[in-house]
Amino acid sequence: MPCMVRRSAGKVPPINKSQKNPPWRLRKETESIWQLHQSDWLRLTPKMFSDEDFSLVTEDDQESQCSPLEMIRKEIEKFKVTYDMLVEDQRELAKARDQRLHIAEEFQKRSVKLRRMLEEEEQNQTDLNHEKMKMAALQEEGGRLKGEILRAQEELRLLDQQTHELLERAEVFTAVPEKKVVFTGAVSEETGANRFKMKSRIVYPMEGGTALITFEEEAVAQRVLGRKHHEVHIGECNIRLEAQPVHILMPSHIEVDTHVCPKRILISNVPKEVDMSRFLDKLEIHFSKRRNCGGEVEDTSMLDDNVVVTFEEDTLAEGLTDKQYHEVDVGGGKKHRVRVTPFLNAEITDLQMRTSVSPRTVLLTGIPAVMERDELQDHLEIHFQKISSGGGEVEAIVYSPLGHHTLAVFEEDQTSESQ
Repeated sequence: MPCMVRRSAGKVPPINKSQKNPPWRLRKETESIWQLHQSDWLRLTPKMFSDEDFSLVTEDDQESQCSPLEMIRKEIEKFKVTYDMLVEDQRELAKARDQRLHIAEEFQKRSVKLRRMLEEEEQNQTDLNHEKMKMAALQEEGGRLKGEILRAQEELRLLDQQTHELLERAEVFTAVPEKKVVFTGAVSEETGANRFKMKSRIVYPMEGGTALITFEEEAVAQRVLGRKHHEVHIGECNIRLEAQPVHILMPSHIEVDTHVCPKRILISNVPKEVDMSRFLDKLEIHFSKRRNCGGEVEDTSMLDDNVVVTFEEDTLAEGLTDKQYHEVDVGGGKKHRVRVTPFLNAEITDLQMRTSVSPRTVLLTGIPAVMERDELQDHLEIHFQKISSGGGEVEAIVYSPLGHHTLAVFEEDQTSESQ
């Protein structure tokens, strides 16, 4: 039951504790209820003033007191209100729960959707990686094909270049320098296609204190090599020599690539009865004139029986070779007809060597310098011509003294070919 504080002008009257039923005390049968809800019905509102007194009274202090039943009824009403409030709170909680469940359901649906989207994105990424791998493979294949195309183009260019060179060679072969030939009675049984022949010319370096001696017969050379050591009597002394075979490096296979020189021409049919130096000057004057399809001449030189003319420019040779025949003034109002053909530059592209032993030549080593070069060479030749010394007819001999270096030239053995 609510209570209030009433101000009074006087002092607070004392409370009689012997009173049976004071208005502020509950009976035993309602004491528990009052204790549970004392804060609800016993609302004290004390107010203190410096010059006033106060006392604790109830609202019905001056009226009749409330019965316990009435208090219980009021408490029941309050509990109803509380219950209604609890029901309302429960309803709101249920509503909130339903909202939370709805949100959770929406969240779950969104999670499923996002998971599906993530799986689709992963699948798309996997497909994209596969496509990238395919693209890389296609690019690699394209690069390989491009390389093959470039190689094919390079091969085609080389074939075109070879074709052009072969055409130039064909033109050269049909425009070889003129040479005067005569039949001397020699015949040959060789048949087959035309081929080039080369003559061997090998330069052999000789050390000091050595000599090379070539015999007319191979058997004599082999006999001298068989004895190995030889004592040669020279004046008042004897010298001891050692005979060794001559090992020479010779080409066993050679390939030569030729091409037409754009700055040089080869002139054949050169006259024999004129001064050659003067004729070279006449050729230089003739081929330096523009009206003769020439230009500035860099050099003129002899090559066997022919003349090589070199120009400053590399565009003149072709026009001159197309014309072929030229009338050159040789002086005295006379003209001589010469033929102009292309000049071929050659380059060795493949060379294979082999070791060969000269069958008729012997190397003598350990020769001291005991006398003059020519005199010692004569003594050696006389010694090895004697049959008693195991020698025979000497075809050639060369001696290189100590402290000197001599280059011996080996050429093709015509004797073995005729045999």
